[in-house]
Amino acid sequence: MSALPLAAPACRSATRGEDWQARVAHAFSRAAPRYAERAVAQRIMAEPLRSRLPGHAERVLDLGCGPGELTAQLAGRFGAGCTVIGLDLAPGMLEVARRTHGDAARWLCGDAAALPLEEASQELVVSNLAIQWCPDLDAVMAELRRVLRPGGRALVNTLGPGTLAEVGRAWSRPGRPAGLLTFRDAACHRRAARAAGFCRIDCQERAVRFHYPDLAAVMASIKGVGAQTSRPGGRLTRADLARASRRFETQREPEGLPVTYRLLTLELET
Repeated sequence: MSALPLAAPACRSATRGEDWQARVAHAFSRAAPRYAERAVAQRIMAEPLRSRLPGHAERVLDLGCGPGELTAQLAGRFGAGCTVIGLDLAPGMLEVARRTHGDAARWLCGDAAALPLEEASQELVVSNLAIQWCPDLDAVMAELRRVLRPGGRALVNTLGPGTLAEVGRAWSRPGRPAGLLTFRDAACHRRAARAAGFCRIDCQERAVRFHYPDLAAVMASIKGVGAQTSRPGGRLTRADLARASRRFETQREPEGLPVTYRLLTLELET
């Protein structure tokens, strides 16, 4: 079993490396075949984005589209007069998207911090739980602003501090931190959006909690959607698993083992 999610840069931006990109792309590509089956939490957390969609759009980008479920929904919502692009860093995700949804959208492999799109080419950008994987938040926000037309809008779900707190408590022990992703807070996102030049910035935060029957189900829900990447020398032993299971059991609630996501929903306008 792989180690828990790698720690990412904290607040505003950091050096982006090809190694980091390759490891994230590889993890999500490996998760692609069973992503739709296991991404129940991601599907539920997309609802705040759907509720904020405009009535009409002609050029739409789904940033971090994964296997393309939301992309296809956007294409269906806006109709034949709309060009929808599904973009993802992981080739494996795009293979599943093409196989599942065909020509419902244009599928592109690319980096959120260096979008392969022309300036002012999009009317709407939608992104569900993708940009928390990007080390350089300033670059991502600048790219969103660059590709949006005047009057355009970005609707973005990402994750804030406190996400997977129960998982972190179960896996951490003295001298060996859990290695969870370091999530950036709402203030970081507001600052990055302001620096990028967005004229309207709204960020709503709420906790979303899910429950699972056991540790295996918890880990499948995380690893199954790619949110777990290998760490050199970080392979887990049976003793590690048993210890984490015992620690997680102390947090059990009547509904099961809890996993909390701190969902940040951003609405940005140019």
